[in-house]
Amino acid sequence: EVQLVESGGGLVQPGGSLRLSCAASGFTFSKNDMNWVRQVPGKGLECVSIINGIGTSTYYPDSVKGRFTISRDNAKSTLYLQMNSLASEDTAMYYCAASIYYVPAKVATSLNDFKYWGQGTQVTVSS
Repeated sequence: EVQLVESGGGLVQPGGSLRLSCAASGFTFSKNDMNWVRQVPGKGLECVSIINGIGTSTYYPDSVKGRFTISRDNAKSTLYLQMNSLASEDTAMYYCAASIYYVPAKVATSLNDFKYWGQGTQVTVSS
């Protein structure tokens, strides 16, 4: 069965850092573009990073550019998100998700716009 298991979230002070991990299984990880998306209760889904199958191309929106770095280890079927200089506006539930080829992650409005997704990991930035 397909599984995407996020970990690494937690409480961090403003200016701090976290590294999120996503362990994937049950599908051909290396053939899938992968994404990190986040959601705040009462607000829409926001794509915060995209990486292609072989890890040579990435995307970040202006809200996180220069602070977040996405990476992947295809040998371990694992996706990562390094988050630096965190601020309160980064507080959200973070999900890793695999793209549907014809639905760009940057325009997704729901987790249902992805092929697969995990259970999420909560990131809270507070002093």
